Amino acid sequence: MQVEQVDFITIATRDVNRAVAFYRDVLGLPVSEHNAEEVETPNVTLSFWNSEAGGEEFVPNVGGFALRVADVAAAVEEVRTAGAEVIGVDDSGVCHMGFVKDPDGNVLILHRRYAPRVPR
Repeated sequence: MQVEQVDFITIATRDVNRAVAFYRDVLGLPVSEHNAEEVETPNVTLSFWNSEAGGEEFVPNVGGFALRVADVAAAVEEVRTAGAEVIGVDDSGVCHMGFVKDPDGNVLILHRRYAPRVPR
């Protein structure tokens, strides 16, 4: 098998409309022209799934996924001003990260690498 790319990431939610509104209004991601329950980033679709409606227990993703932004500090303040819960900010030595929760408790990492990636 040869994986070509990631097509979409599924994000568990208790309320698809609320999730779409958060990602659209707070993060500025456009709603997909193909599916009203998805938003688009430049390289991957975020698809929202009401796990409880599908008979599964709802469990938020606490590991998170990273969204690259130009300025982490400014992005953190922007989401904080919009009412999102900011749970931390970190400088790892190679990147800046701001950790934010969406309305369902899923962790988003606002991320910007400042050090070049080097082969191991």
